[in-house]
Amino acid sequence: MLSIPGNHMRDCDGVTRRELIRIGGAGLLGISLPEILQLEAMAATQPKTAAAKGKGGFGSAKSVILIYLQGGPSHIDIWDPKPDAPENVRGLFKPIKSNVPGIWLSEVMPKLAQQMDKATLIRSVSYTPNGLFNHTAAIYQMLTGEQADKVSPSGQLEPPSPADYPNMGSHISKFLPPDVPMLPFVMLPRPLQESNVIGKAGTAGFLGKAYDPFYLYPTGADSDAMAMDKIKLDDFTLRSEVNRGRMERRANLRKVIDAGMPELDKAVSSYALDSYYDKALGLILSGRVRNAMDLHQEPDKVRDRYGRHVFGQSTLMARRLIEAGSRFVQVNWPSVANGDPKVTAWDTHAANFGPLKDLHCPKLDSALAALLEDLSQRGMLDETLVVAIGEFGRSPRLGVSTSGNGNAPDGRDHWPYCYTALIAGGGIGRGKVYGKSDATASSPSENPVHPTDILATIYHSLGISPETIVYNHLNQPRELVKGKVVAGLFT
Repeated sequence: MLSIPGNHMRDCDGVTRRELIRIGGAGLLGISLPEILQLEAMAATQPKTAAAKGKGGFGSAKSVILIYLQGGPSHIDIWDPKPDAPENVRGLFKPIKSNVPGIWLSEVMPKLAQQMDKATLIRSVSYTPNGLFNHTAAIYQMLTGEQADKVSPSGQLEPPSPADYPNMGSHISKFLPPDVPMLPFVMLPRPLQESNVIGKAGTAGFLGKAYDPFYLYPTGADSDAMAMDKIKLDDFTLRSEVNRGRMERRANLRKVIDAGMPELDKAVSSYALDSYYDKALGLILSGRVRNAMDLHQEPDKVRDRYGRHVFGQSTLMARRLIEAGSRFVQVNWPSVANGDPKVTAWDTHAANFGPLKDLHCPKLDSALAALLEDLSQRGMLDETLVVAIGEFGRSPRLGVSTSGNGNAPDGRDHWPYCYTALIAGGGIGRGKVYGKSDATASSPSENPVHPTDILATIYHSLGISPETIVYNHLNQPRELVKGKVVAGLFT
């Protein structure tokens, strides 16, 4: 029987966030790289942590790759097959064995099935919406940990504002800045977008623009294998007429000039600009950013394994960025409409099985399987947390309306009451399933996990207490996230 959990389950009553970090899009805002770095340092504080490092997975990860599957993937057709459910629930795909006894995936994920010994499936992610039941509200909750309560007349969230709660990557890059010259928070291959609202839940909000992500914008469609090779890196490249020595001499000359400033001017200049110029210069001269974004350095067989499409190559670039020292990389599903006017991202109302079989799952399968295998082979998985999740799942019963949307007979509507996330690395157990869904994958039957619990677990794994007090745009103290660490996920 298809069931909708009642009010006994936790609501999305999130609390607030702190002050975030923006380190990108400088050219668009007219802000220089040193000024961004200065803003970053002005806003930085240290988290107050109560747990000891290493205890219960605390501090076991150094960085995070978030694979964000916007639109809400159908959990029952991908991660949580129900072959014994009624025909209008189980769908068209057959289950297949993974390389872990007892863990089955859908037949559309054969490559990932062979990497399940490196990951854990959370099959009991669940929440009950508090009045709002659309993508933007769900995205906002998933990525900031806070419930969104302001919508426009169209039913969508208002555009981003300085009062927004920060994306988790902004908090992480504030509390854990890189220890090498590297971008702390990168979002690719596009900013978040839902309908005409761009960037909601993807900015630093009240933390300030110094903690915004650095955005990478490839050109071309998702199927364009060369799109990720066309990213411009002008901000991190010396002009041809300015070599390294000349750049360093300019920096030294500026220091000489600064040394001759009147003492009064020095007294009112409290921001130690030298350190920010030095940091900006380090980003440029070190070459770490340019090298990390140069996919030509990867063997063809590696690029082929990830998939010769924007999503696959973005996932590969995420690994390269983390390897170079970035703390948080968010890979968004590469296009809002995926080239099909009937399908918005993973939002399979009008059709479900065709897009999953021919478009979505082959790309997800190749990219995610390659990422897990690659990180493991390079010895990076122990300290890199990988999370793959959408803002909700899809309705187990075909052709029904659960959110007021129209649905084709083979379509699935929004379903936040039970869905699946994949989590790996950073101290997380391997080859496991946490939680359990009922016979129709409509409700958790064991260990429900709220999206805010996942955020709390991410922070915990990085050594940041979820109870850290932060201050919003009104200078009001709040917990970093109102969620509980899922201790059972750690080894």
